[in-house]
Amino acid sequence: MLSWDELEKACSKCKKCELHKTRTNVVLGVGNRTAEILFIGEGPGEQEDLRGEPFVGRAGALLDDMLKIINLNRDKNIYIANIVKCRPPGNRDPHNTEREACIDWLRAQYELIKPKIVVCLGRVAATEIIDREMKISRDHGKWYYKYFNNDNNDLEANYENDSSDKVKMMAIFHPAALLRDPHKKPDTFIDLKELEKEIKSICTRTL
Repeated sequence: MLSWDELEKACSKCKKCELHKTRTNVVLGVGNRTAEILFIGEGPGEQEDLRGEPFVGRAGALLDDMLKIINLNRDKNIYIANIVKCRPPGNRDPHNTEREACIDWLRAQYELIKPKIVVCLGRVAATEIIDREMKISRDHGKWYYKYFNNDNNDLEANYENDSSDKVKMMAIFHPAALLRDPHKKPDTFIDLKELEKEIKSICTRTL
C-alpha cells in the first residue's frame, strides 16, 4: 500500500488519461487524513484546477455551509476527494475512460483513510461508487452498505452482517446542483441530519 507521500508524488505525475494535457494542478484531496467520513465529488472545476484543492468557489462555500449544519469541517473531521483528479475541459462530466483511469488513486486514498462513512456528492460520484443505476433525485439520502469499489451493483442492505471491509454510503445532491435549483435544499437538509445521526451512532473520533 502506498504512503500518503508516495501517493501524492505518483498522482502528481499521472498521465493515465488525456486530462493531464490540460490540467494546471492535480487535485488529490483535502482534509483530515484520519477522518472517519470521506466525501467524494466528481472532479475539479476551473477554480479547483487553479488552486489544487477540491470544492472551492461558490460550490465550495455552499458545501462548507452544509457541513457546518452538522458540525463537520473540511480541515478538522472529514476528507474530501474526487472521482477524477484533473479538470475535465469545460467542466464536463468525466468520461468513463477517464474515471477508469483515475479510480485507483481514489482506491488508494480510501485504503489509507479507512472511513466508516462515504458520502457521494452528486450523480457522477453516486453512480460510480454506489450503483450505476442510481437516480440521485430518487435515491438521495438513502443508506447503502457495501464493499468500496466492488461491483457497484452488488449492494447489501443487511447491516447486521457487519464487516470491516464494508462501509456505509449515502448520496446527496452536489452543491452545484443546489445553486442551480435551491428547491432541493430542504431535501438536502433532511439528508444531512440523517448523516449526522449516523455519524453520532458509529463514529468515535470524528466529532
